[in-house]
Amino acid sequence: MGSIDILTEVMSGDLLDKNSEGDSRKETSVTEVADIHQYGGGEFSAGSDSATGNGRCRSEYKRSIGENSLESISSGVSDDGLMQAAGGSSFGRGRISSSGREHQPLLKLDECNYNNFPNDPGFNDLVRQTEVAIECGILPERIYQGSSGSYFVKNNSGKTIAVFKPKDEEPYGRLNPKWTKWLHKICCPCCFGRSCLVPNQGYLSEAGASVVDQKLQLNVVPKTKVVGLISETFNYIRIDREKARAKRAVFERFPTLGRRFHRIGLPPKRGSFQLFVEGYKDAEYWLRRFETEPLTETVEKQFQLQFERIVVLDYIIRNTDRGNDNWLIKYDKPEVKETVEDQEWNVVKSPEIKVAAIDNGLAFPFKHPDSWRAYPYYWAWLPCAKVPFSQEIKDLVLPKTSDMNFVQDLCDDLYLLFNQDKGFDKQMFENQMGVLRGQILNLNQALKDGRTPVQLVQMPSVIIERSIDASGGRFRTLSDNFKQRFQYDTPLFSWC
Repeated sequence: MGSIDILTEVMSGDLLDKNSEGDSRKETSVTEVADIHQYGGGEFSAGSDSATGNGRCRSEYKRSIGENSLESISSGVSDDGLMQAAGGSSFGRGRISSSGREHQPLLKLDECNYNNFPNDPGFNDLVRQTEVAIECGILPERIYQGSSGSYFVKNNSGKTIAVFKPKDEEPYGRLNPKWTKWLHKICCPCCFGRSCLVPNQGYLSEAGASVVDQKLQLNVVPKTKVVGLISETFNYIRIDREKARAKRAVFERFPTLGRRFHRIGLPPKRGSFQLFVEGYKDAEYWLRRFETEPLTETVEKQFQLQFERIVVLDYIIRNTDRGNDNWLIKYDKPEVKETVEDQEWNVVKSPEIKVAAIDNGLAFPFKHPDSWRAYPYYWAWLPCAKVPFSQEIKDLVLPKTSDMNFVQDLCDDLYLLFNQDKGFDKQMFENQMGVLRGQILNLNQALKDGRTPVQLVQMPSVIIERSIDASGGRFRTLSDNFKQRFQYDTPLFSWC
């Protein structure tokens, strides 16, 4: 597609057309839009340095990536329309229907802020730092390990502060930059994907694991939330890059005209934003070290307690991808110094061990695995999985998971999270929660009976579903009653 064609498409589709369809809008509405223009998903005042191409980091930055971002008040084709025609997806903007809903008043800026977490100012500040860093040219860096498009994001000083995983660059996403999954899809389509998981909801699964972790106070998952970011280093389709380039060219040459664009720059990407943890290494590394360098009794007890927290998390969310390469261990060895006078050893720093559960994107299935693979918990082969659950984990977990109101609150919190996805299906979500409730039921029983993690994973698969109330006639609704059933279908291969 030539640059002239791109420019023509942009001019005809994205600019405000005040004379189309008998438009009688007031001049004040156009003035409001002219005072604001968006560049790369953020709003700039008309006189900011970055808007004029100076290249310096702007002093005032207002985020406008939101569920209710500014809609185009044009009667022509909106940016969303162009995105959908190109096979893309709109982000955080209300849809404009063809029934006249495009004639809507300009939304207030305060209502359009998506990357806003008022209840978590610390997390909010980190996201803010990331946005400012990107605007200053410190772009996210792609992680070359793994099977999806994931990125290290940095703050203004260049320090890595989080890992961002866009929705459309997930292992089976349409813009995944890694060729391995494409080859998998072409060469082995019968085994492509995981039939028990909702496709392309890995970013919600990452954030959902953090919700469960915080709700149960396990503190093993780095805080994760859903955000929207824009960066040149993300994987975009060509038409998005050409449109952004054409819009910038129009804006630089015709500033007054360019301010009327719905958005200047690449479209924002929605994904999971997980805080980066420092000083951790793959569990595989430390587990091998512990075989030759056994831990002391005190440190081993600490590790057992941390390990049990990962077991509880993985079992509740039914993680289908927990290998020893996607959970981390941080071990600070004891620091000692020798006193020359009496030839004694004095401990300077006590040993400490912690774990972190990352890569939770393949969890929350809507059914237990019953097709090709069982997706077992690989920690079940570790020696510490043969030790009965400690009293500490029982005191932490049982009072919460035994309370049905707590379980329902957890499901409600997950509903608010999963409902953000455009492809959200309420019935599919209920199936996911049915699996989760069944896992919690088994976990409660195992803790009460004093079982080990190995015995826990050997318990039969239970699903607790909501009953359907048909008393209202032909309209069926979900009631507050639940029914329990077992899933007897087993996968073909139980060891992988």
